[in-house]
Amino acid sequence: MSDLPTPRKKFALHWQILLGLLVGAALGVTANCLAAQGDLQDVVDQIVRVADPLGKVFLRLIFMVVIPLVFSALALGVAGLGDARRLGRVGLRTLLFTVGLSGAAVVLGLTLVNVVQPGRYLSDEQQAELNRQYGSQAQEEMLNAKKAKPLADILLDIIPENPLQEMVGAVDGSSKGGGMLAVMFFALAFGVAMLFVPEKTQTLTNLLEGVFAVCMAIIGFAMRLAPYGVACLVFAMTARLGLALLPPLAGFIAVVLLGLGLQFFVVYPTVLWLFARRSPWAFFRGISDAVATAFGTSSSNATLPTSLRVAEENLRLPREVSQFVLTIGATGNQNGTALFEGVVVLFLAQVFHVDLSLTQQVTVVLMAMLAGVGTAGVPGGSLPLIVVVMQSVGVPGEGIGIILGVDRLLDMCRTTLNVAGDLTIAACVATRRD
Repeated sequence: MSDLPTPRKKFALHWQILLGLLVGAALGVTANCLAAQGDLQDVVDQIVRVADPLGKVFLRLIFMVVIPLVFSALALGVAGLGDARRLGRVGLRTLLFTVGLSGAAVVLGLTLVNVVQPGRYLSDEQQAELNRQYGSQAQEEMLNAKKAKPLADILLDIIPENPLQEMVGAVDGSSKGGGMLAVMFFALAFGVAMLFVPEKTQTLTNLLEGVFAVCMAIIGFAMRLAPYGVACLVFAMTARLGLALLPPLAGFIAVVLLGLGLQFFVVYPTVLWLFARRSPWAFFRGISDAVATAFGTSSSNATLPTSLRVAEENLRLPREVSQFVLTIGATGNQNGTALFEGVVVLFLAQVFHVDLSLTQQVTVVLMAMLAGVGTAGVPGGSLPLIVVVMQSVGVPGEGIGIILGVDRLLDMCRTTLNVAGDLTIAACVATRRD
């Protein structure tokens, strides 16, 4: 009988992240309650000033390599398909699944809002208080919305004049052009061009594979910090906000979570079973690391490296397909964001007693789907676009202040749906590849 100690089973990363999230939330709510009841506000503020930057160290390490990762993954994914005709087929399937799932999400959200009508239960006093607390931030989002370009300019900006300039501002949403969409277009064009000169690009392919491998190695190091980073980020959020905002917005929160839950637990499993011929239970167990990372970081871009890893290692998807679909999906397929935007517009229309016709609601559906494509994959990236959709149907833009206090919590949930949707589409496209 061996005297060697039995190695302990490693605690899975998604459970570590979940534990960090719960610990951070519990400590944050406790700190918020103590600050409200005594003279500890200054102490809590000091702790938050330390915890928030610590949490952002983890995110910065990931964002640091997002651009080289996106470029190398997408270019390699396209080049790896080996045939421009096959690229067209994979791209078309990706587009069809993206439109189908995004449309289903928005229609689901709007149906729930029309049935439950959560905006009718928010009193004038609660509305005024929420606007008072978040009015300045609402004004900032309205200013961002005014900077939005016409649709023709947005489509034109997808083709970058200066790809390097777009890369500089793509991650934080500060780009004045197409941002991440422009970076992806350049990577797509680069990969397609590689298909036509394969005999001269082997060295370039090796270089891109090296860049991709280095980025994933850095991400691997960053993910060791994920449980601690998530704990710090969630602590900072809950210590500032507490739970005081939940009761007045309970109906709105419930509708958003119900819509996201139905999309996650009903629509995605159905699509997986019909088109990917996969067990939904095995699929969701395989993507648990990506789901936990998405929930903790509220960023599709920050979760992309984990999504690529679980797609290859756990789901056994072809590397070239997962790199293509997931890299595009991090910005171009945001089911949760589209659903959320539709719910917010109708909820605030109810709050301000703006009756939207069927035609206007169809407009909201289409604009929410388009806005989901153009949303930056960073926390809070959808807010300016929500203001644009609101103003297009006559809902006051300053009303966005009413939901800002709970946006980060719901951002975590909708990012989780976005990432799961990307992986669902990747599984379906991979199964139906030629």
